[in-house]
Amino acid sequence: MIQIGDQTYTLGDPVVMLVVAGAALGLLIVILLIAAVRAAGRSARVAAPLAQQIGQLGQRVEALGQGQQQLAGGLTHVSEAQAAAQANMLQLMERRLGQVSEKMNENLQGAARRTAHSLGELQQRLQAIDKAQDNITKLSGDVLSLQDILSNKQTRGAFGEIQLRDIVSKALPSDSYQWQATLSNGKRADCLIYLPNPPGPIAIDSKFPLEPYEALVNAESPEGVNRAATQMRQAVRAHIKAISEKYILDGETADGALMFLPSEAVYAELHARFPELVREGFAARVWIVSPTTCMATLHTMRAILKDARMREQAGAIRRELGLLFADVERLGARVDNLDRHFGQAAKDISEIKISADKAGRRARRLDNFDFEELAPETEAPGVLRLEHPKL
Repeated sequence: MIQIGDQTYTLGDPVVMLVVAGAALGLLIVILLIAAVRAAGRSARVAAPLAQQIGQLGQRVEALGQGQQQLAGGLTHVSEAQAAAQANMLQLMERRLGQVSEKMNENLQGAARRTAHSLGELQQRLQAIDKAQDNITKLSGDVLSLQDILSNKQTRGAFGEIQLRDIVSKALPSDSYQWQATLSNGKRADCLIYLPNPPGPIAIDSKFPLEPYEALVNAESPEGVNRAATQMRQAVRAHIKAISEKYILDGETADGALMFLPSEAVYAELHARFPELVREGFAARVWIVSPTTCMATLHTMRAILKDARMREQAGAIRRELGLLFADVERLGARVDNLDRHFGQAAKDISEIKISADKAGRRARRLDNFDFEELAPETEAPGVLRLEHPKL
């Protein structure tokens, strides 16, 4: 029960229940209002930063709009600059392409000229090669013919004699040798050189042991080398013996003879591999010579011939010297006479000069002579006085 003043109310009373319900409802509304006010305060406090953020966001949006406008202007400027740059690039590329094209044309023209020049030179060289090929072909034919000549003993001997003739004719005077000279034993030397006595005439015989030399060079086995060396020794010994017996005659020829080898290769091989054959030649008084050593030997013989001929002409030279001395003496006497004549002429000229000087002085005195200045008392005796004629 509830007692309010003088009145008492029970809880089951509808009025009490209604009042209680209304009070509770009011209390609930107050609580809700309080809660709403608190919530509104909290919402206001929460919304203030949000509003601030929204304001800042608006400012940013506005700045973004301005930036977008500036970006649009910048893009416009960039597009214009890009268009200008593209135009400049196109112009530059056009000029560059023009320069490259011009340079390429010049290079192509120069390359064409150089190519034409090179082709001309190549053609000339091909012509030279063709000519050289013709010469090689001709030389090959000559070599083949030379091989044909050397393959025959008779033609090979003629080849050696021709080479010997060429060397001797170049080294010695023509009257100092004889070809195919016949000796008292009936043997004929290829060349007989007339040297003074001693040593006397010396014979030269041409020999060419080609087959043994080729066999020695082409041998591929030790047995072949030994066999070819034996053939070489036999051939050279036979030549040395034949020359010693045929062309060295006591009282008729010199005490020795020359064996001419027309090949430097055979001569070198002989001295390199067969020195005993060279010594055998020395012992038999047969000296082996090649074209080079033969030329040197012949030049020595030329000096001997020159000395001998000078000794033969010694008497004539003395006579000529005596006559020359007499001529020199006469020339000296005539020079002395001429000197005396020149001295007398100089003396005469000096006297003539003195007389001329005297005559010149007298002429000058006469030129300076003044007749009016002469006084009567100064007149020289024997001088007639000139008087003026009377009118």
